[in-house]
Amino acid sequence: MCIRDSSREGLFNAGNGRFNIADTECIKNVNVRFVQSVKYRREKVSMEFWFSELHSPHVKFDIRVEKQLFSGESDYQRIDVFQSPEFGKFLTLNGSVIFSEQDCFIYNEMVVHVPMSVHPDVKNVLIIGGGDGGVSKELLQYDNIENIDIVEQDNMFVDVCREYFPETAVGLEDERVHIYNSDALRFLRSKQDMYDLIINDATDPFGASEGLFTREFYGNCYKALKEDGILVYQHGSPFYDEDEDACRSMHRKVFHTFPISRVYQAHIPTSPSGYWLFGFASKKYHPLKDFKPAEWKRRNIHTEYYTTNLHTGAFMLPKYVEELLEQEEER
Repeated sequence: MCIRDSSREGLFNAGNGRFNIADTECIKNVNVRFVQSVKYRREKVSMEFWFSELHSPHVKFDIRVEKQLFSGESDYQRIDVFQSPEFGKFLTLNGSVIFSEQDCFIYNEMVVHVPMSVHPDVKNVLIIGGGDGGVSKELLQYDNIENIDIVEQDNMFVDVCREYFPETAVGLEDERVHIYNSDALRFLRSKQDMYDLIINDATDPFGASEGLFTREFYGNCYKALKEDGILVYQHGSPFYDEDEDACRSMHRKVFHTFPISRVYQAHIPTSPSGYWLFGFASKKYHPLKDFKPAEWKRRNIHTEYYTTNLHTGAFMLPKYVEELLEQEEER
């Protein structure tokens, strides 16, 4: 039984019945709608709970929810945690899914193992965002990494992840990991020639982390990297028109900042359209020409998504994405 907005008059479909919105008891939080009960002929009908996220004005992504585990408002964003039968626990920020227990391994592996299989000797890493611990957990599999700095300005986000996602947040507890509750742009301004790898784990080019998608930010990343450093960042999903402009803007800024700039892809079910892009920007190393699959395999790193074959294939983009990127490179 599935509850959906079914008409402009405001009716819900529930099984074989049709009920007016006025007769429902609803809780509306951001893009979340829970229909707790429906009164019909003085009888209460059991209803399912659904989390809804608009991926475009015409496309909605829904997840059936068993219960809400947490809801809070920090100084920067609204944070919600839900339990679902399909994706396990999942976390949302301002009504958008950030990660779930079921598919977070895809993202974490792709932002870590792609650069780590290219750069020959990463010792010092900066993660911008990353307060859940997923990216650092993946990085900690590499013995050569000596230091991981995590800059996460929202302390509530870190606390929520530690409480509700302890298997992921274990990546915050290693002695090599240092967490700074600071503004990332301000943090970067004081760094120069320091990091081998920077991973921008920030998610929203229009919200609290908007400053992490500017030309100044990418320029500061360039300065903070060593002479052979690599930057990996979220490039978004260009499938829907609403997301295409941000995707174009990011590529244009990075392409004109770094000598090497490539884009790669992954299938992530909870991301818009299920399709997500990542940016690979480097001062020296090319993600394919300097890729060392045999050396990476000898490390015996555990993965569930990433493989050396997938590494190569991830850079083989669909034609519409290639054309989009090429247009921005020519501007």
